[in-house]
Amino acid sequence: MDTHSQKFKIRLGLFVAGGLALFVLAIFIIGKQKNLFSPVFGLTTTFYNVSGLQVGNNIRFSGITVGTVDNIRIVNDSTVKVDMLIRKDVKKFIKSDCEVAIGSEGLIGDRLLVISQGSTDSPMAKEGQHLASAEPVEMNDIMASLKVTAGNAEIISQEVAEIMYKVNSGRGTLGRLIQDTSIANNLSQTMVNIKRSSKGLDENMNAAKENFLLRGYFRRQAEAAEEKKHEAEKIKAAELKKKAKEDKQAAKQKAKDEKK
Repeated sequence: MDTHSQKFKIRLGLFVAGGLALFVLAIFIIGKQKNLFSPVFGLTTTFYNVSGLQVGNNIRFSGITVGTVDNIRIVNDSTVKVDMLIRKDVKKFIKSDCEVAIGSEGLIGDRLLVISQGSTDSPMAKEGQHLASAEPVEMNDIMASLKVTAGNAEIISQEVAEIMYKVNSGRGTLGRLIQDTSIANNLSQTMVNIKRSSKGLDENMNAAKENFLLRGYFRRQAEAAEEKKHEAEKIKAAELKKKAKEDKQAAKQKAKDEKK
């Protein structure tokens, strides 16, 4: 191929121009995502464990990406400092009592920072201000908790299986009650005896009322009950009369007010 021909030079120029255009476009897209071309302000927070957070990861507020992680450095053996760059157009929404937590893009996506909303009466966060943080829950802790829960469920299922086996085998009170028909028959006979005893008790009470030695006692009881009933009716009638009088007075007062 003749490298000095006019056609080759045109192709080479188009290739270089296309490469430069793609490079500029990539820089623009990356810069826009990383807020390189937008005015920003800085905030800081600290964690005991950043759980895989990296420089350049996104920061979200109310579900919207508002910044990126600028720097991560270890302060001491129990503190990791995270510097954040936030777009200035959302500065008025970031309050001094906002809290920063570590989340993830889906279940297994990249780590990111999530800024919670603060109270409306709190002042805006200032440049370089430190925000409180919430420690992330590690996957190892979740798996350990699930393992304990699964172990407990296994123990419970084994105990339930043992109880059902004993019941089906007729062992224990419940098992004997279900499997042994004689116990059920005894319970039925016991209920019949209780009904008979109750009927006999009613008959004895009626006989006692007819006895002339106890007739006066039962008569006094009946008179006392009747007197209480009359007293209750009198009290109720007095309350109704009082209420009717109050309603009548209220109606008269209303009529006078309407005339005025």
